[in-house]
Amino acid sequence: MTGGSALPGPDGRPRCPWGLSAEDYLEYHDSEWGRPVHGDDALFERLSLEAFQSGLSWITILRRREGFRRAFDSFKIASVAEFTDADRERLLADPGIIRNRAKVDATLANARVLAQWPEGELDALIWSYAPDPAGRPAPRTVGDVPAVTDESTALAKALKGRGVRFVGPTTAYALMQACGLVNDHLAGCVARAECAARAA
Repeated sequence: MTGGSALPGPDGRPRCPWGLSAEDYLEYHDSEWGRPVHGDDALFERLSLEAFQSGLSWITILRRREGFRRAFDSFKIASVAEFTDADRERLLADPGIIRNRAKVDATLANARVLAQWPEGELDALIWSYAPDPAGRPAPRTVGDVPAVTDESTALAKALKGRGVRFVGPTTAYALMQACGLVNDHLAGCVARAECAARAA
């Protein structure tokens, strides 16, 4: 994310600057980023995609998202946990996703770990690290948005301690932003109030 304060979009309404940098970003910014996400499978998808994004731009992941969903059976934990060695080789040959061996292996391993958890436990664990919004002033510029927080560091540690791989404090914070645990839409952004209302 680069840029300063909120800027007018195609309809004249102000948005976070990164949301105006590509049409894919505009749709994601306006309809998804920062809105609360619940459900183990939905959060497993976001966790997996954030891991695949590591070292790449998020738009690279967005443009392959449907390919990822096809390849990983819509990120249904129970299904991915049953993937075989043949599935792994299929994934590593699939041009519709990021064919990174370590990230593919981590996604499969994470599914096997999470499949052993009681239903709702991933959701409950992740959301237990959502900070009190009252203690977080609205960022006025992109420079005010952190890359890591105490909560994301603690969340990454908790997930790793439970056997979840490829999740560090930066990945955990990106997950928190994307899934509405924090509201990092800028103070002047039209989406900020909507996200705050949904969180409430």
